Amino acid sequence: MTSASALRGLYLITPDADDSGHLLERVTAVLPARPALLQYRNKRADVQRRRREALALKTLCDAAGVPLVVNDDWRLALDIGAAGAHLGEDDGDLAAVRRAAPTLLLGASCYDDPARAAAAARDGASYLAFGAFFPTRTKATTRRATPALLRDAAAHGLPRVAIGGITSDNASLLLAAGADLLAVVSAVFDAPDPCAAAQRFAALFALTSGTR
Repeated sequence: MTSASALRGLYLITPDADDSGHLLERVTAVLPARPALLQYRNKRADVQRRRREALALKTLCDAAGVPLVVNDDWRLALDIGAAGAHLGEDDGDLAAVRRAAPTLLLGASCYDDPARAAAAARDGASYLAFGAFFPTRTKATTRRATPALLRDAAAHGLPRVAIGGITSDNASLLLAAGADLLAVVSAVFDAPDPCAAAQRFAALFALTSGTR
């Protein structure tokens, strides 16, 4: 079981891909940078494709020593032996999931809502995710989080994830506010050299490691 208390670093989320082969190639290229977590996210795939891709990613992640998190589907995460699952507001009752899957790392999307973060912490979340902090093209967002949310959420004693339009240029603001993990898609996977882009994020964490 991945220890939530030890979570700190880059949290990579898989990009949309035309086919499974392309997805696996893109992920293989960045795993040498050793992100803290990799989340499999594919809103458009059917159940069979999601399972195939999740299993293939699990094999890659296991070989690289990177914990795999499955977006939305905690049952799939549990079935394939993934480290965890990430739940949004429409993905089920977090307390019930925690009871059903006590060993899973469970992430909770808290958006810009302190009350949702407090409820998620109470119900067994392993980490709290806030965002979007900056404009993003990855998904439609209507809620905008602020660095103050990250600072205030320290009271829950859980790792805090920042997401939404994060780049290596604007990430320092979020790290200073207390973000333990930076969730990124485009800034890494759309970069000319994705592995080098991931390593730049890792360097930011190294620079702030002595100030936490």
